[in-house]
Amino acid sequence: MSSWRFFNTILEGFKKFPLFKWMYRARWAPFAYHFTLGLVGEIVYFFPSWRVKAIGVTGTKGKSTTLELINAILEESGKRTAILSSIRIKLGEDSKVNVLGNTQPGRFFIQYFLKQAVKNKCDYVLLEVTSEGVRLSRHRFVKWRQAIITNIAPEHIETHGSFDNYRRAKFRFLKYASRRGAPVFINGDDEQSEYFRNAFKKRRSIIYSKIDLPNFRERVYELLPGEFNKENMAAAISVVRSLGISEEIIKQAIESFPGVPGRMEFVKREPFNVVVDYAHTPDSLEVVYQTLTQATKGKLICVLGSAGGGRDKWKRPKLGEIASRYCGEIILTDEDPFDEDPAQIIAEIKTGVSIPNLHEVLDRKEAIKKAVGLATPGDTVIITGKGSEPYLRVAHGQKIPWSDREFAIEAINTT
Repeated sequence: MSSWRFFNTILEGFKKFPLFKWMYRARWAPFAYHFTLGLVGEIVYFFPSWRVKAIGVTGTKGKSTTLELINAILEESGKRTAILSSIRIKLGEDSKVNVLGNTQPGRFFIQYFLKQAVKNKCDYVLLEVTSEGVRLSRHRFVKWRQAIITNIAPEHIETHGSFDNYRRAKFRFLKYASRRGAPVFINGDDEQSEYFRNAFKKRRSIIYSKIDLPNFRERVYELLPGEFNKENMAAAISVVRSLGISEEIIKQAIESFPGVPGRMEFVKREPFNVVVDYAHTPDSLEVVYQTLTQATKGKLICVLGSAGGGRDKWKRPKLGEIASRYCGEIILTDEDPFDEDPAQIIAEIKTGVSIPNLHEVLDRKEAIKKAVGLATPGDTVIITGKGSEPYLRVAHGQKIPWSDREFAIEAINTT
């Protein structure tokens, strides 16, 4: 058993004692519990973030892409890196798909990962910071060297209670990092930037914008299409410039960047496009549809679902409404239902749909096949919600091995 699992198991065992149960019910107890875990983890692994430079990226969308761009530039400059993101877990040359089911793992894992980064002689550790992670104090006891926010839009409202609370969680991470000397990088192109600009007026902050991007080859914008990816590039470039990376290295790294799995990933381009993307919120879905509408000539054929488990039920009709505005064909399907009835989730999305070309295909693999079968030259099939996630999460905690990309390729080859 890994050391982080061992310590976590011991502490979880304390929950079984009546006194601990009583204490945990107190309003302050969850904070104290997770705060204590972070502190103990830092001590157990001997303050690892003091021996490696930690860079944290938060925001509603673009976190993984921004991290990957920063990583590409740092590696181009000869630095050794570690990454903990929703896509992968990387230590130096060793990179594995993140199968933990959590973008920002808790308990002792973050401190353990930082210690492994030190052990692997990494110069930088790049981490995604989520609002849920902040709520559970997973950002604490890390000596952040840079803190970035990509953008902010409504998400996880059930968990946080309101958009203001969700936004405040993002702010808490930035504030925590800033108080420990980290500069805060704020997206000047985002609608919510004023909130963060005002909050960090008297602290060290850097405003970045896509208008400051260098001139790149057209290939860059084919692999990273859309205005939102320009913002991601601007964030990454702003961070590495602050680290003293030269413009020549930045340009070399960006122009040779291979793209990010499951993030506007073109699985096929001719005679029609097939694209896989992680978009799962109304805001991100609309941006993806807008980008593809502008970039392609034919109609959009969308494969669309919504996660279960009580997660942001408010957005389901909204997703259907947005798809109706941009798509010529809509295929509603399963997407991480957890313990909810998949048919009920689809029914809730359907209430927002207002076009006649609607298909309900509960089996996600068959839904992808259906979408590819409907495509004609010039069309674009867009499969959203899962991105590069390796599992489909169903009832009773079961996880089914999954890949939207692989099933899309299979559908293309058999249609």
